[in-house]
This record gives sequence, structure tokens and C-alpha cells, in this order.
Amino acid sequence: MAMFSEEIRTMDDLFVHQLADIYYAECRIEKALPEMMEKAADVELKRGFKQHLAETKKQIKRLEQVFKKLDQEPKGTECPAIDGIIEEAEDIAGEIEDKEVLNAALIAAAQAVEHYEITRYGTLVAWAKQLGRKDVATLLTQTLKEEVATDKKLTMMAKKSVNPKASRKAPARKSAGASAARGGARTKAARSGGANGRRGRRAA
Repeated sequence: MAMFSEEIRTMDDLFVHQLADIYYAECRIEKALPEMMEKAADVELKRGFKQHLAETKKQIKRLEQVFKKLDQEPKGTECPAIDGIIEEAEDIAGEIEDKEVLNAALIAAAQAVEHYEITRYGTLVAWAKQLGRKDVATLLTQTLKEEVATDKKLTMMAKKSVNPKASRKAPARKSAGASAARGGARTKAARSGGANGRRGRRAA
């Protein structure tokens, strides 16, 4: 169903459609997380994906509670946005051989998913309140808080260990290039330029 079709005539219709969108997204994420968990080489990241999988299962059940409160059958509507995010992550992950760099890519992919969910749940909470459904808003707010917390955990993990480990790969390649250049006519100039570059980065 297109985002704005003839079936969406009221705010209530729009709310249910958005609910179906995030329900589809959560079910899609539930299927994608085990593969991300398997690919993760970092122990903490692997544990984080495992915890989020358990959390996602609870969030799906919570959405089913919301559908029930609205006298609706739980259903999903195809969401090209989340499909695109996950498919892109799978493509990129398939091209990265270095495990440390792959960990960084997996966190970036996971946060892209989290940001999508945060946007959707934030909208649903606002709409539920506008429609006078505080009971529904309470359930959705609980999930929204969980998504925000997960995003923060991923950020801390990236800053603390994953990104620094991945970035250490670049100096190793430069060092190998510098070794190969030794003995050449422009070796001295090359070393001088490299030293200036390092000093410039420190100053910045």
C-alpha cells in the first residue's frame, strides 16, 4: 500500500498505517539481528546485538498489544525505508574483510535502523496523544525510550573501542608504503612531508 492511498482518510487511518509500518520494520529487524550478531567480531558488540534481539521481540509483542487496544489485527505493511537500510548494510558488510572495520560498519548500520525507529515511534507517540489514546501512547513511549537508550549504547561502544580499533588499520598501511619507498630518490622528501603532516594534525 502506498503511503497516502485512498484507504487513509482520517488521522486514525494514518495512525494505524504508521503502526503497521513499524510493526513490519520490527519484524524485519528481528530477522536481520541474528546475522549481524554472527558477523560481529567484537564481544561487546555481539552481546549488544543479542540483547537488542531479545528487546525487539518484546517490542513486537508490545505493538501487538497496541493493535489489540485499537481493535485491530496485528499486521505489517511493506516498508521500503527499513528494507533499504538493512539491504544496504548487508551489501556493505559483505564487502568488508577486516573484522575491526566490519564492526564499525555494523554499528553504523544498527544506528541507522535505530534512528529510523526513533523517528517513527516519536511520531506515533505524538499522534496517540493527539487522538486521546494515552494508554497507547504509554506503551509506545516505553519502546521509544528503549530505542533511544540502545542508540546511546551503540554510540558509546563506537567511541570507546570499535572506531579506535578500526582506525588503527590506516597507519599500518601507510607504514608499509613508507618502507617500500626507502632507498628511492625522493625518500628523504617523502619522510619530511609525512612528518609535517603528522605535526599538522597534532596542531589541529
